[in-house]
Amino acid sequence: MEHKHPVIVAGAGIIGAAIALELSARGEKVVLVDRQEPGRGASFGNMASIAINGFDAISRPSTWKKIPGWMMNPNAPVTVDPLYAMKMLPWFLKFLAAGRPSRIREIEDAGASLATRALGDFTTMLDAIGARDMLSEAACLQLYETEKAFADGRENLELMDRYGLNYEVLTGAAIREREPLLNPAIEKAVLLPQNHFISNPFLLVKRMVDATQRNGGQLVTGDIARVERDNRGVTALILKDGRRLETERLIVAMGVHTGDLAQALDEPIPLETERGYHTQIMSPGTDLRWSLIWPERAFMITPTAGGIRVGGSVEMARLERAPTWKRARILVEHAKFAVPSLKVENHTEWMGHRPALPDTIPIMSASARTNGLYYATGHGHLGLTYSATAGLLMADMIMGRTPPVEMRPFRIDRF
Repeated sequence: MEHKHPVIVAGAGIIGAAIALELSARGEKVVLVDRQEPGRGASFGNMASIAINGFDAISRPSTWKKIPGWMMNPNAPVTVDPLYAMKMLPWFLKFLAAGRPSRIREIEDAGASLATRALGDFTTMLDAIGARDMLSEAACLQLYETEKAFADGRENLELMDRYGLNYEVLTGAAIREREPLLNPAIEKAVLLPQNHFISNPFLLVKRMVDATQRNGGQLVTGDIARVERDNRGVTALILKDGRRLETERLIVAMGVHTGDLAQALDEPIPLETERGYHTQIMSPGTDLRWSLIWPERAFMITPTAGGIRVGGSVEMARLERAPTWKRARILVEHAKFAVPSLKVENHTEWMGHRPALPDTIPIMSASARTNGLYYATGHGHLGLTYSATAGLLMADMIMGRTPPVEMRPFRIDRF
C-alpha cells in the first residue's frame, strides 16, 4: 500500500530510536519527534546492560509476598509512596492477577520470545550503524552473599534452564579469579555469558538517530499536543506550537508519557512510573571489568559512560514528586560492600522513570481502536535489552509483514 506521508515515531528514547532506525533502513520515510534531545529520558540513565536473563515475571507470588515488608522498610529494594498507593490500587490488582501460575508461564514465554533473540538482534543493529565498538566483550556476574540467598534465587536459574540460556555457577576462589575486586564475603556468583553491556547508553541513542537521519529520516523537536484522526484512522500529529505533521501511521513510544496520550485516544493502559536511580562515578579508583548484578539487593554496577555506574531500585511515586536521593545513596553503600576498593569521587546522581506495566511485559501493538496507530511502551527494566528486537517487530507490523515472534501477548487490549 502506498502512503503519501512519512511514518511518525513519537518518542526518541531507545525504543523509539530503534523503531525509527529499522523503518528508515527499510526505505520508509520517517519523522522522529521528541520534546527534548534524543536519549535524554529514561534511556539516558539506564544501566547499559543487555540483560538476557531479566525477563522473569516480577508478578510471581514470591515477589508480591514481600510487598508488605517492603512497605514498612524505607530502605527496601521496592518502595511505594503511601500517598500514591491508593491511586495505584487498580494497577496493583492487575499486578496480583498477573501472578496466577498459568499467567506466570504465559508472561515468561512471552519474555523469552524476546530475550532469546535480543543479543543477536542488538549485535546486528550495532553492526548496521558501525557501532559494534560500543558493546563490551566482558559479561555479567550475578552475586549472592550466602548459600541461602543463592537457594532463594533458584527461580531465575530454573528460568534460564527452561529456555536454554547459558550460565555458570561460581564459588569461592573461582569468583575472585574472575573478578579479584569482589568482597570475599560473597559466597556465590553466576556468570551470565550472554549478558553484555554498552559503553554509553545516551551516545548509543545519538548514533542510532544519526544513522536514521543518514537514511533520510527527519528529527523534529516539539511537545505533542494531540493526535488528529478521522473515520479512516490517524491523519496527523499536532504539536503544542501549532505545527501539524501529516501521517497515516503513528507509533507512540513515549515511555511513561505514553499513558497520557493513550488516555486521550480513548485507549487507557495501566502504565505506571517506576522511578529508578543511579550514581555515575567518574573517579572510582578501581578498574572493574565485569558488570555486576545483586538480585537480593536490587542493584547493579556497570563500567559505562567513562566511569562506573551504580543503579537500580524501584520507587513507585507520582511523576512530579521530587527525587528521593537517599535511594541512590543506599545503592552506593551496597556497591561499596560488593567492591570494597570503590571510591565515590567526582560523581553525579540521576533519577528517571521506567514505564511499568503490571504484567511486566511490554505493549507492542496496533491500536484496538484507530487505524494506523501503534504503541510500543512498558519495557520496564529491559528497554535497552529489547530495543533492537522491538524495532524489528514493530517495523514488520507497521509495514504489513508477519513478525518472527507471536505478537498476541503484547497486544494493547490484553488488560
